[in-house]
Amino acid sequence: MSYQFLAEALAEFDNAAAWYERQRPGLGSEFVQAVDSAIGRLVAHPESWPTIDTRFRRCPVAVFPYDVVFGVRNEGVLIFAIAHHHRKPDYWLSRE
Repeated sequence: MSYQFLAEALAEFDNAAAWYERQRPGLGSEFVQAVDSAIGRLVAHPESWPTIDTRFRRCPVAVFPYDVVFGVRNEGVLIFAIAHHHRKPDYWLSRE
């Protein structure tokens, strides 16, 4: 199954990776790998992840306090947010 990011989600991903890289060289790459791993898991088994409402599911990112928020569409998986666990809960609900 294929996947794509909404522009806002891709910007969140890039910004978070850059922030982690500024905290410690190499940490941004670790974040990117962890998100890529989560995406691999959710693409392989998209229906396995808990639903948030009828449109969204959430797959946790290992080690980092983030979830990949996504929806299953006919053409594949659409990633709506790379959401931090403690910032602006459910801010992405209006995306689509």
